[in-house]
Amino acid sequence: MLLATLLLIVGLILLVYGADRLVYGAAAIARSFGVPPMIIGMTIVGIGTSLPELTVSLTAVMNNQINTAVGTVIGSNIANILLILGSAAILRPLSVRSDILRRELPLMLGVTILCGFVLYDNQLTRVDGALLILAFAVFMWLMLKMARLAMRDGNDPLTDEQMAELPKDTSNTVALLWIALGLIILPLSAKIIVDNSTVIARYFGVSELVIGLTIIAIGTSLPELATSIAGAIKGEHDIVLGNIIGSNIFNILIVLGVPALISQGDTQFDPSAFSRDYWVMLGVSVMLTALCIRRKHKIGRKAGALLLCGFVAYVVLLFIHQPIDMY
Repeated sequence: MLLATLLLIVGLILLVYGADRLVYGAAAIARSFGVPPMIIGMTIVGIGTSLPELTVSLTAVMNNQINTAVGTVIGSNIANILLILGSAAILRPLSVRSDILRRELPLMLGVTILCGFVLYDNQLTRVDGALLILAFAVFMWLMLKMARLAMRDGNDPLTDEQMAELPKDTSNTVALLWIALGLIILPLSAKIIVDNSTVIARYFGVSELVIGLTIIAIGTSLPELATSIAGAIKGEHDIVLGNIIGSNIFNILIVLGVPALISQGDTQFDPSAFSRDYWVMLGVSVMLTALCIRRKHKIGRKAGALLLCGFVAYVVLLFIHQPIDMY
């Protein structure tokens, strides 16, 4: 049990590191070929924040552990808003200044509602996967359209913050080495995580869904936590919110969509994922939207504390009401 816990921690650290290096290398390559920084920020970096979740979900589905895959997506989205955004707002109140973010919020809600449509029958089929991937294509088209408008108009706070964070003066050789390293580390670390989280779940008698909603979800959200804390300290409010909103959208459309598209085994998952956890995800998404569009466009320390307390309460209730899972 102790060995499984240590391996899980090591796997999570390697997963986050591998994703970070892969995104860094890809962004450096794209920039060297003259791709506009804002496009890189909205595509490569945006998808990169969900790479840990995607790698774990793919590995779980290939091991016929669909509850882990579904739990990771829902749990990560809940953790992004309640845990990560709450922590960042406590550190420094966040102001929403970017017009792009205000346009993204309705898209996030729409994608979250689409997720409910996919999950309501407690199955994750290839048809569901195709629907989510199609929605992702539409979303990317809209985002690229927003990016072109923002580049034409200029002076959007989010674009300025994204450009400042992109890698500079990195050779293509070094960038390719980082990409190769990331591609090696990601699948290996994901297998370590999935295998050892299963051992932990069996030891404590909890379901794979709950492990996905908590331990794996928090672990795979570490990149968002790191960037959000750093962004809050540096006053980059819009990039903090942009990472959270973008990650939640990518989690649903890609991290849920791709595994569903390649799934071959049992497509049934724990009904609690929809009847309980989906509605928490939808509720906190609505809460985030309300906080961002209200008149002051600000998430203060009190709101941050409320979000953080909500996360603690959710995790506690998960384990209190968790039925013993018989293996």
